[in-house]
Amino acid sequence: MKLFGVAGVAAITVIVYLLAMALRITVFPGRWLPVLCGLCGGVLGAVVFLWLPIPGFPAADVLSAIAVGIASGLAATGLDQIGKQMGKKRKG
Repeated sequence: MKLFGVAGVAAITVIVYLLAMALRITVFPGRWLPVLCGLCGGVLGAVVFLWLPIPGFPAADVLSAIAVGIASGLAATGLDQIGKQMGKKRKG
């Protein structure tokens, strides 16, 4: 059952990443994207904990769920930066 919890965390990361990509093509200033990703991840973590109970979700209370969501949202920013840095290394 722990696999479902990890899948829930990965789902939060993917949703936040896609939201950030959508905001990046607008006039939204890019320097605020990590903050927005963290906030969106925290909200999604609380939503998953309170309204979409996933078996094995790695949080025992709402505060922990928000922290897991924030970490997942910030992981989306990290994934984006890894992709950018790997692209720079290949070109240069």
